[in-house]
Amino acid sequence: MSLQDRTEAVPKASAPPGQGGKLGLALLVIAAAQLMLVLDNTIVAVALPSMQSALGLSESALGWVVTAYALAFGGLLLAGGRAGDLFGRRRMFRIGLVLFTGASLLGGLAGSGEVLVTARVLQGLGAAIAAPTALSLLATTFPAGPARNKALGVYGAMGGLGSVVGLLLGGALTEYLNWRWVMYVNVPIAVLVLIGTGVLVEGDRERGKVDVPGAFTATFGFAALVYAITRAGTEGIGDSVTLIGLAVALVLLVAFVAIQRSSRAPMIPGSVLADKSRVGANLIMFLMGAGMLATFYFLTLYMQLVKGYEPMVTGLAYLPFAVGIGLAAGGIGPQLLAKTSERSVITVGLLIGIAGMLWFSLLAPGQNALFVLLPAQLVSGLGLGLVFVTVTVICVRGVAPQDTGAASGLVNTAQQIGGAIGLALLAATAQHITEGKLPGNVPEALSDGYSYGFLLGGGMYLLALVAAVLTIPATAPQAHRDGEHVPAAF
Repeated sequence: MSLQDRTEAVPKASAPPGQGGKLGLALLVIAAAQLMLVLDNTIVAVALPSMQSALGLSESALGWVVTAYALAFGGLLLAGGRAGDLFGRRRMFRIGLVLFTGASLLGGLAGSGEVLVTARVLQGLGAAIAAPTALSLLATTFPAGPARNKALGVYGAMGGLGSVVGLLLGGALTEYLNWRWVMYVNVPIAVLVLIGTGVLVEGDRERGKVDVPGAFTATFGFAALVYAITRAGTEGIGDSVTLIGLAVALVLLVAFVAIQRSSRAPMIPGSVLADKSRVGANLIMFLMGAGMLATFYFLTLYMQLVKGYEPMVTGLAYLPFAVGIGLAAGGIGPQLLAKTSERSVITVGLLIGIAGMLWFSLLAPGQNALFVLLPAQLVSGLGLGLVFVTVTVICVRGVAPQDTGAASGLVNTAQQIGGAIGLALLAATAQHITEGKLPGNVPEALSDGYSYGFLLGGGMYLLALVAAVLTIPATAPQAHRDGEHVPAAF
């Protein structure tokens, strides 16, 4: 089956084909929104030392600046996607953007760590409404065929590229303005996106209601799990509060599963999980998110705390990652999908990603950046870009029109929750390794901790590879036999 055939299984667009100008503007609106929402996962990373100094944040509070956004974003994405199906995708998209903009202003004006973390939670809530409705609007706006193929490719690329762009932009804003501008920068982007939403096609609405109990148990269940993992890194797994947090997480997540099985309007409709490939693709995205967000966290700390790079230099040092993802998602990935199976493309991408993580584990304090830091980023970016594009296509293919919001919310949830849990787990492990090396040479102790974190991140990609082999069919596409080509994302 070719990519043409695969994407035709996505719900038909309401807009008539041939409206090139409007479709181009629609693609720009959706891509800009996705880029903005994803880059907010990492745009604060380079600014963390400045935030800590300005607001007097503790180490644990500093970590929550990152994880609070990922948790709110991921935990409420499913509810946000369902709300779009019920109340109008374009309407909810606009509401999410307005909330995200207001929260960004609040974060920029924050005078304490508590206000900043609260703003990050509200940003995550706005993103949870806007992100899944953006992908749903893509399906209702673009006609099946080359136009939708290109739009899906661009959307998938933004999922990976946005994280790197956030690091680049965060470094520039922090050094040349101040850390508050990593929040303020969202405002003009969101306003321009809002102005352009008129070209998006609403699509049909469904009847029903939002699964509030499901959203509550999922969000707070994952929050309790991340809190317990983070605390275990400092207090140990036998700490009473850690154990309570794990117990609460278990109860809430089990309750979430029970609610989904019994609800008449679940956040994850059974039809979305009926396809084995789609389940596997979401699991792959979860594991990819777990390794990727932690990788950016470790690399940023390595560059600033071990190498002493300024914020702008730190941001620029991420350029190879952006180049790798852009090359893979913008051209290599679609071309490979036209010639071989989705499982083959994912397998190649994950093997390349694992090689990149092994390369990162060789980082050392006095090392030349040309030996490990920069080339390992290019390799990792190539691998991640191949996987992002392929997994995005699988996750939205063949979904019924009434479930497009839930399906797109699920793939974003997988990435965000995976990132939050992975960051908590890998950061706790790295901190434990570093503390075991102290007192001693601090840069070496930090580098040793990060190296173990990278190896664990590679382990996440290895688990994703196993999931791909077990769940994604190895059938070669029809395009490989009839010479049909897959259009590039850019």
